[in-house]
Amino acid sequence: MILILFAAAFCTGSLLGKTTGQLLPDFGSVSASSENTSWGLSFQEKGKRPIGNASIEELKKYNAYYAADTEEKIIYLTFDCGYENGNMPKILEALKKHQVSAAFFVVGNFISDHPDLLRKMIQAGHTIGNHTMTHPDMSSISSMQGFQKELQDVEKLYQSATGSSMPKYYRPPRGIYSPVNLSMAKELGYKTFFWSLAYVDWYQDKQPTKEEAFEKLLGRIHPGAIVLLHSTSSTNADILDELLTRWETMGYSFGNLQDL
Repeated sequence: MILILFAAAFCTGSLLGKTTGQLLPDFGSVSASSENTSWGLSFQEKGKRPIGNASIEELKKYNAYYAADTEEKIIYLTFDCGYENGNMPKILEALKKHQVSAAFFVVGNFISDHPDLLRKMIQAGHTIGNHTMTHPDMSSISSMQGFQKELQDVEKLYQSATGSSMPKYYRPPRGIYSPVNLSMAKELGYKTFFWSLAYVDWYQDKQPTKEEAFEKLLGRIHPGAIVLLHSTSSTNADILDELLTRWETMGYSFGNLQDL
């Protein structure tokens, strides 16, 4: 039962305010100095970068990002990985076919359960980011010690599985964050990554159709997009090859988070 509850909590992503293909209210740019909040977006115009809870400039002082400040048709493809549900072979095959390097933000159990798969992902040229050990609401952790432990426990698993140090890339679980969190992540040497495009793809018993997925992922793509997909989604695995092809047909290429 505990495992089921954890999986449900992980798969919901940032249900509270996360941009998941739903058009959020036109709230404008909310300062990053606000208290604990959930990352959210307002899509104003097709093909244009949406407005986030905080602007690119406001996030920059925390070494945090939600999109690239560019008019170049470039996409930064990322996945959140708590469970892969057998979808990773298809995902990795599509990425290899299109020579796309993606970033995978992993929860601690992903490394514990799939060390061989993790090494395969790294060997294929993908970046592994830190999505915390237990996928908690990090904004509820007020001490640096507690915050650091959630990240360091994943670092230790990564070191044990690969023999290398883990890249200092962090994504807040469910997109819930606070200025204190962002400051602590920066102090620990991390860059924080939100997103500028995602959709509701995590419900295992209610997967979006191919048409629903393309409506969001093609209709709201924009220059400099950091795209968030979940590896738990069978729809994502099934459509990824065609999705990458269609983005390429639209003139997009793919970048690496380290370029930001």
